[in-house]
Amino acid sequence: MSEYIIEMRNITKVFPGIKANDNITLQLKKGEIHALLGENGAGKSTLMSVLFGLYQPDEGKIFKDGKEVKINNPNDANALKIGMVHQHFKLVEVFTVLENIILGAEDTNMGLLEKNRARKKVLMLSQKYGLNVNPNALVEDISVGMQQRVEILKMLYRNNDILIFDEPTAVLTPQEIDDLMEIMRGFAREGKSILFITHKLNEIMAVADRCTVLRKGKYMGTVDIKDVTKEDLSQMMVGRQVSFTVDKMDIQTGKTVLEVKNLTVPSKLHKNNAVKNVSFTVREGEIVCIAGIEGNGQTEFVQALTGLEKIKSGSIKLYGKELTKLSIRQRAKSGMAHIPEDRHKHGLVLDYTLEQNLVLQRYWTNEFKKAGFIRSKAIRKHAVRLIEQFDIRSGQGPITISRSMSGGNQQKAIVGREIDRSEPLVVAVQPTRGLDVGAIEFIHQELVKTRDSGKAVLLVSLELDEVMNLSDRILVMYEGKIVGEFDPKKTTVQELGLYMAGGKRTNEQTNEQTKASLAK
Repeated sequence: MSEYIIEMRNITKVFPGIKANDNITLQLKKGEIHALLGENGAGKSTLMSVLFGLYQPDEGKIFKDGKEVKINNPNDANALKIGMVHQHFKLVEVFTVLENIILGAEDTNMGLLEKNRARKKVLMLSQKYGLNVNPNALVEDISVGMQQRVEILKMLYRNNDILIFDEPTAVLTPQEIDDLMEIMRGFAREGKSILFITHKLNEIMAVADRCTVLRKGKYMGTVDIKDVTKEDLSQMMVGRQVSFTVDKMDIQTGKTVLEVKNLTVPSKLHKNNAVKNVSFTVREGEIVCIAGIEGNGQTEFVQALTGLEKIKSGSIKLYGKELTKLSIRQRAKSGMAHIPEDRHKHGLVLDYTLEQNLVLQRYWTNEFKKAGFIRSKAIRKHAVRLIEQFDIRSGQGPITISRSMSGGNQQKAIVGREIDRSEPLVVAVQPTRGLDVGAIEFIHQELVKTRDSGKAVLLVSLELDEVMNLSDRILVMYEGKIVGEFDPKKTTVQELGLYMAGGKRTNEQTNEQTKASLAK
């Protein structure tokens, strides 16, 4: 019997213009949690897609329990008890949660679908692992975080023994991440083997037994976690030392840029309002963060703010100009840049080229059109500049189809496009989701530069380290309300966690602070 339950030997995978995997060997032991670490575009997801049968390797072999296997498609992978939680969800939006989980593994009796039996199993798994999904909800109506849980349940439903997690915590809150880490430890104790792709070094140090590092498609080595530090791993990953803290000057605020007053937004999922009478301001030269656990109204708030959803009541003003009834384009023209939560649904046109996506908010300006015609050379020059400035890695440069890029590089494209517009207000929702430590360091620096140039930044983040490092003020949202306002220099992660979970609230205090700031 082989020491390794899975071996990928000398795997090479080439796409047009890029060698995604270059002679990589990966060995997974039975019952271990094995992390796969690398920069955006390092080839991690490609390697796991080869193991799951989504891609075929150009060179190399795969072995299970010492025997060579051919994995032509995900059905072959499932037959070998290999399951995968994808970074970009493989869900049918018009289907329910239950229908998505059982799709391809349907239980039938006399040709009829046994939905009740499947529902019981899904509810049992959901309760056992604390995933708390509603089997009857349509996927198009649930949050990104909830969709992530559906992906995890799809794998659990199929009783897989080899579990691939591709950036599973990118959309989870700190509490949910802790829960998932414990679930993964439980899987390992049960004898399941886990391959865990992540950019988050803290998670690797907390849960992994060993770690394999890739850089630009090449194998950099495999280490025992007990023998290395975070700094060692970041050095292996990006080839240089990375700062884990954000350097910024003391706050110098100016005029009020954004004023939100008594904003109420209806919910798509239930009769209650998703956002309830929210008021606050963001001034020039500050980063204000809305922190909260997924599903407490942040998504609906941002969609109302940016014009993606209609509001029920209240007002939104930018430098005193009422935006409430303006279209998305009119809001963009009025001075609002938006880094959206869902990069695929609201951030990119995936079948457009990278250069086309980089001018989505500006192609109608004189810089990029003349006499009604698009200025292709100007767009190409603009794209080349942003690709270099934001280190957007793509196989064919500006003409790369955006769908083919790694998730982290898609995110960098959106961040680069929105920050480069140099608008007075930047609404940044999970701006570093799915990014490696080097890219996170760079994006944080860019947001601080935006703030220091006298612009206003409204940050919405689930990452408490990011919240504490970047923010000048923190607003905690719970059940659609602002329940606390904090100075990051005077609060702790533990205190924020209590407010985020609804354990404490300072409604009266916050209302008085808000009234005072609105009266200024």
